[in-house]
Amino acid sequence: MIPRLSRFIDVIRRIEHNVLNSFFGQPPKELALAYVHNPAPLAPRKFSLQDIIGDGFLMAVPKFRRTIEKRLKRKFGSPQYVLKILQPKTNILVCKECGHHYESGRLCGHCYKKIESETKEIQEKIVEKLSNSPIDKEVIVLYEGENVPDQPKEFWKGKRIIEMKKERPHWFSKNLLQKSTQEPSDSKDVKPTDLA
Repeated sequence: MIPRLSRFIDVIRRIEHNVLNSFFGQPPKELALAYVHNPAPLAPRKFSLQDIIGDGFLMAVPKFRRTIEKRLKRKFGSPQYVLKILQPKTNILVCKECGHHYESGRLCGHCYKKIESETKEIQEKIVEKLSNSPIDKEVIVLYEGENVPDQPKEFWKGKRIIEMKKERPHWFSKNLLQKSTQEPSDSKDVKPTDLA
C-alpha cells in the first residue's frame, strides 16, 4: 500500500513540475522547496532591547581628563577661594572669669551657661508671680539683701517687682537691667566691657 502511495506522489510532482515549466518557466527554488516538504511555521520573533539599541548610543561624557592641579583643588580647596584643609585657630582667648578657652568675638561658653541658668530662674519667678499674662510693664529683679531704690513715685508707676531668694551673683551687675535710653545712673557698678 505504501509503495503505491509513494508512486502516486511522484507522478503528481512530475505533473506539477511540467505544468509549471510550461507556463512560468523554471520555478523558483523557494516554491519548489515548499512543495517538497512543509516546514513548521516560524515562531513570532521577540524583539529585545538589545535589538533596538544595537551597539549602544553615546551620552555626554568628559572628553579630557582633569589635570592634577584641578583634582587637588577639588579635593583640598584653594587658598584664594575656599581652603578645605583643617587649619589651627589663632584667635583663641582665655576667659578672665573662669579660665576656659573661647574664640575672640564670642562669649565664653562656660560663663554663658551660668548666665543662661540664672536667666531661666528669673523667667520662672516671673511666670510664678505674674502667670502667663502678657507683660506690658517693666519688671525689676531684686535679690536678697537689696532694698527698693529711692525713686519718686512716678518711677514705680506700672512697674512690677520680682524678688529672688538668694544673693546677686557677682557678675550680674545692676546696670544690666537699665535701658540705654535712660539717663546715666549714679551707681558705681560697671557694665562688663571686655567681651573680646
